[in-house]
Amino acid sequence: MTLAGKVAIVTGASRGIGRAIAERLARDGATVVVNYARSRAEAAAVVEAITAAGGRALAVAADVGQVAEVERLFRETRERCGRVDILVNNAAVAIRGSFAETTEEEFERVFAVNARGPFFAMREAARALPDGGRVINISSGATTVGFPLQGVYCASKAALEQMTLVLANELGPRGITANAILVGPTRTTMLDGLLAEAPQFEAMVVARTPMGRLGTPAEIADVVGFLASDDARWVTGQSIRVDGGAR
Repeated sequence: MTLAGKVAIVTGASRGIGRAIAERLARDGATVVVNYARSRAEAAAVVEAITAAGGRALAVAADVGQVAEVERLFRETRERCGRVDILVNNAAVAIRGSFAETTEEEFERVFAVNARGPFFAMREAARALPDGGRVINISSGATTVGFPLQGVYCASKAALEQMTLVLANELGPRGITANAILVGPTRTTMLDGLLAEAPQFEAMVVARTPMGRLGTPAEIADVVGFLASDDARWVTGQSIRVDGGAR
């Protein structure tokens, strides 16, 4: 119970990697705020699973693509839990499209959720977190590869990594760490959607991974658990690849 007494906000926590992170932090003793935008039933199921296992959790709806909703998420968390110690920016959206095809509306939506929302969540965290707090941003190994048809998504995640580095420098004097996890190909709903459009993608990415398989949400969550703990107190400003060695 290394996180006993801590309160963690996990955005986009109703399924996939976000759910695995919420469950891991709860097992480590944190009270977890399970954020969701529209998946009320799925978020309730996450809370039920955590509480059934002896943990503490509550669901809070907020579209992190809207700054006012981010502010309300933090305000409601403090009202209901008394504090915020850990922020995990996990919520994300992705589109496939070439530079020639991508619309302004698609660009704005991806950046709203993947970059603007996390920026203002980090702003609220900078105001709310006590000394020794944790910020963990979920990015993507795609930022180092440049996959075709992923320009907007990769750009939004690269922006998130730069924000992470700046925040680490700003909050380091308070003992607050900020790190990004560059997630490799992982079996999630988002990836399943991509595979439905391009089924050949799975074979391609597996071939680029020394371990010869896709990752699991639990494997990402385990690294989040480490970064959230006191064991990672000397780790900050890092973009950590968690991808089975994919290149």
